[in-house]
Amino acid sequence: MNPACRMRLAALLLAWAMLMMLASAPHAEAARPIEAPESAEAAILKEVGSGAVLMEKNADARLPMASTTKIMTALIVLERCSPDEVFTVPDEAVGVEGSSVYLERNELMSVRDLLYGLMLASGNDAAVALAVHAAGSVNAFVRLMNEKAEQMGLRDTHFVTVNGLHDPEHYTTARELAAVTEEALRTPGFSTIVSTRYHQTETGSHIRTFKNKNALLWDYEGAFGIKTGYTGAAGRCLVFGAEREGMTLIGVLLNCRPMFEEAVSLMDKAFSSYSAQRLLDPKGDVFYAEVKNSAETHLELAPKECIIELIPKGTGLDPKLRIEVYEPVRLPIEVSDTVGRIFVYDGERYLGSTELTALNAVHERGFGWWFRRTAAFLSGKSFFGEQG
Repeated sequence: MNPACRMRLAALLLAWAMLMMLASAPHAEAARPIEAPESAEAAILKEVGSGAVLMEKNADARLPMASTTKIMTALIVLERCSPDEVFTVPDEAVGVEGSSVYLERNELMSVRDLLYGLMLASGNDAAVALAVHAAGSVNAFVRLMNEKAEQMGLRDTHFVTVNGLHDPEHYTTARELAAVTEEALRTPGFSTIVSTRYHQTETGSHIRTFKNKNALLWDYEGAFGIKTGYTGAAGRCLVFGAEREGMTLIGVLLNCRPMFEEAVSLMDKAFSSYSAQRLLDPKGDVFYAEVKNSAETHLELAPKECIIELIPKGTGLDPKLRIEVYEPVRLPIEVSDTVGRIFVYDGERYLGSTELTALNAVHERGFGWWFRRTAAFLSGKSFFGEQG
């Protein structure tokens, strides 16, 4: 059955599902920017699901970022270490200047407890301890931080310290710090840590209780962190986030004295002005393709990722879809195989695309299929509606 190995998907029968219900909604414009705060030297506000930038100010200016550095520190540690690892506090981590969890020489601490000390209490000593444990030395860990930044394509970020203590060559931008934050939020365990208000340690020479320095966790509905920072050179810095009604906001404020007040104002404006419309959803949207001369005949397809568009409240989109099937389609097709891509448009405006993956397997017609087909024919029975 060699020709069947190069069968094409003959006809795509689109199941519009929820998309068709949006046809009568008013036409929506792209999200318009929110006014930037005058009090911030640099800032950015993004909606994560859609990728929409709602506000930016000097977002590509290289600036010091103080303890918001620790977002990258935590990210590297979580990638390289298990939270359950317990190790001896190194001498380098004792008596580090600035904010501290007051580590003691030779006490045994877990990675988990130190990560909470890092992100809630902003312990500079916790950063050093974790760096030495994860990489062997602070300098080796800093190299890992810069390698990660390079891998992410960050051209205006450079690390010299693991905790954000000032150095002229230690800098980032609001835009790239937001990108680091998004990467960290995708890392298992990070969101749980930064959204925690209090943490009590289970390791160490005595019990410590860390309180999160991010006031938004108490004062703002839907807030989930992320990190505060301050040095004399950097000023007050804040990376913040909140989620409501399907919208996920993250923002960065660098050198902004009223940082909590500005964060609240920005998020209030965003949540009151916009809504997130889910245009494609892997959990709800299914498309069907007919695969001629195959044993199963029909292939179910689902988008691999969500496509979300941020739109002004009171409006909606009537999305148009275009499906591109990768040819030639080779059989067998197994569950989760990628067979094409789906593109979403609002009129002529491109909104996004994602791969289409198989929800069921489709195979060539083998001996067993022909045997069952022949037996059904001889008995005068239907062969499960087989076509082709």
